[in-house]
Amino acid sequence: MLKRYRQYLLLEKSLSPNTLEAYMDDASKLLGYLDDCGLDLTKVTLDDLHGFAAAMGDLGIAPRSQARIISGIKSLFKFLSLDGYREDDPSELLEAPKIGRHLPDVLTVDEIDSIIKQINLSLPEGHRNRAMIETMYSCGLRVSELCSLRMEDLFLNEGFIRVTGKGSKQRLVPISERAVHEIDNWLKDRCHVDIRPGAEPYLFLSIRRGRPISRIMVFDIVKDLTAKAGISKTVSPHTFRHSFATHLLEGGANLRAIQCMLGHEKISTTEIYTHIDRSRLREEIVSHHPRNL
Repeated sequence: MLKRYRQYLLLEKSLSPNTLEAYMDDASKLLGYLDDCGLDLTKVTLDDLHGFAAAMGDLGIAPRSQARIISGIKSLFKFLSLDGYREDDPSELLEAPKIGRHLPDVLTVDEIDSIIKQINLSLPEGHRNRAMIETMYSCGLRVSELCSLRMEDLFLNEGFIRVTGKGSKQRLVPISERAVHEIDNWLKDRCHVDIRPGAEPYLFLSIRRGRPISRIMVFDIVKDLTAKAGISKTVSPHTFRHSFATHLLEGGANLRAIQCMLGHEKISTTEIYTHIDRSRLREEIVSHHPRNL
């Protein structure tokens, strides 16, 4: 049953390897709980699932993690229903815990420029790092999308790049002239990298290993540059994506256009940036309104 479920997630849902493993882990957690309780997966009731949800809380699992696990459980029961293992879906009325909306840290344009200025262009990786950060920011990329960029995805003369996002869905995203300039500089240095077999198609490479750059390496680079810039905010590669969307919204961009560029399946995911914009608007009013001075 689990093998068929894995095939369903891989072939029909087209999940990324990381998401697929997370869903399989969710299924394993539920099966472990049911085994301890002497329950059969094909006969589980809503009350049984409520017991599983309560057990997660007793174990100290955070509400956000509980919500993600419950999402995986709902996927499992949808499969069981579609594949004929069950006639009903007891997870339909299973509710995830309420999660407070988290507004991510956003960098100002000056802070982004300050981070970029910390890059030492005399080092072999200098132009690469500059190109990576400019591309992340100007295109609003996830770190996984940045690492998987290939040479064939670049349409620099036309001002676009092709991005492969979640579920292997592709989208075309405009790229800034500044990012194009930095990529051109990196491509000149890339010619001198000893590229390992199989890594040739990838844009961003490890200078020493000649392999596609890893997510961990990008995180470390961003962390190091942020510390050198003296910025106290919590900054990760994803912060540049948040900043991209927020700056577009502040500049008057349409929310639907931002949704397309970010690759969000639902507009509700993009709407978090309207909350960020409103919170900034309130700060501006509190700081500058004559009645608050």
